[in-house]
Order: sequence, then C-alpha cells, then structure tokens
Amino acid sequence: MRTDISKINEKTPYQELTTGMHIYAGGTSKEFNTGEWRNNTPIFLEQNCKQCLLCAPCCPDSSIPVMDGKRLDFDYDHCKGCGICAKVCPFGAIEMKEGVEP
Repeated sequence: MRTDISKINEKTPYQELTTGMHIYAGGTSKEFNTGEWRNNTPIFLEQNCKQCLLCAPCCPDSSIPVMDGKRLDFDYDHCKGCGICAKVCPFGAIEMKEGVEP
C-alpha cells in the first residue's frame, strides 16, 4: 500500500491505496489543492479592509495568509468557500460570489 502521497495520483490503482484512504505522513495537506471543491468563492475587497485580522484565525483551511501583520489575498488553492470569513468580517471586506474561480 502507498502511504507516500507524492506517489498517489488519479491513475494509482485502488489496490495500492491505503484502506479508507488514510494518509499516515504529517504535513500532507499542502500537497492537495482542495480549492477546486469550492461552490462559492470569497472575494477580498482590500479597500474595505481595516486589517483587524478577525478573519484569519476563523478560517478552517488557513487560507487567509498574514504577513507582517497584514492579511493578504486568499490562498484559493486551499479555500473551500465556507464563507465563515465573510460572516466574521465587520467591515464588509469579504464578499462571497457563486462559482469556483475568483
């Protein structure tokens, strides 16, 4: 069975996968671009942002990068579009749009 996710792809036969698709290595979530699961996409409206950073710790996917005390645009490769960030933003700096692409 393959537990090295760098060798798992869409052509890997099911016989070579772990039972229940369990992955036993650490730090593997960066390897999977889960943003393609998204039905709704958060749009960062930078002009409305007051850099309160309430959104960043609420993101279950850590898809709101913060550098030097300021939030950056979304990591759309991993954002699943749950909308929690838009709900916690008191300044309307995050707007949810239908669809996968930002």
